[in-house]
Amino acid sequence: MNLLAEFVRERRKKVSLTQEEFAERAGVALTVIRKIEQGKTNLNMESVNQVLRMFGHELAPVNSKDLRE
Repeated sequence: MNLLAEFVRERRKKVSLTQEEFAERAGVALTVIRKIEQGKTNLNMESVNQVLRMFGHELAPVNSKDLRE
């Protein structure tokens, strides 16, 4: 989760948005942005994807078998 936290924080700062501004533009609650940037693990995947779509990314389940190949 630290990679996700760093990614979102760095990208948000790169576009010069506060957490509040970013949450509003992403259409999520401020608490969602704070939890992501704090590296919390109890996140709703749809909310995370709503944030990541702002940067053209999305999380998806990955089969561990695919990772080994």
